[in-house]
Amino acid sequence: MAKIVTISREFGSGGRTIGKAVAQKLGVPYYDKALIKQVAEETGFDPAYIENAGEYAQEKSIFSYFTSFAGSTGVMGGMSASDFLWCMQRKVILDKAEKGPCVIVGRCADFILKDRTDALHVFIHADPAFRADRIVRVYGESERSPAQRLKDKDGRRSVNYKHFTGREWGASRNYHLCLDSGVLGIDRCVELIAELAAEQAEG
Repeated sequence: MAKIVTISREFGSGGRTIGKAVAQKLGVPYYDKALIKQVAEETGFDPAYIENAGEYAQEKSIFSYFTSFAGSTGVMGGMSASDFLWCMQRKVILDKAEKGPCVIVGRCADFILKDRTDALHVFIHADPAFRADRIVRVYGESERSPAQRLKDKDGRRSVNYKHFTGREWGASRNYHLCLDSGVLGIDRCVELIAELAAEQAEG
């Protein structure tokens, strides 16, 4: 099978749930929170900071995100905390991929492992209405509207991805497979990804 499966996703699309189920179906390790723990151990950063900064821009606007680096004193070799975290996160993901088959959700893993011929890169998306309903059911209500929560999360994730990869987040050309979980359903997405991964092994 494809040795590595990376799953990128829109907020509320069920990408993390799909990733866990795919890993279980294939009988391979699943990495998401585990990556955060390891990066925390190797850097000394607080896990809560890593969980947020590893995928999301720290500011709401693109301008403030990029200019935030200008005043940074750096944490190692003149790098900002975000850049240093990126380097460490990249190292951990590369190490995990070398150790054996696995499923990795988020954290720009699709870009970090883009040159591997044994990796299957997947993007999960869905209609805003489906995602808005799902985040309320899964994460509960918030002071902000579901639509605003989706816009903020996806916007920050997009800016962060662009900064570190130079690519457009969610662009189909960056992935081998793009699935609409709202139309196909979570279970069908799991089946399709697992089946394709297995077929790659036979090919």
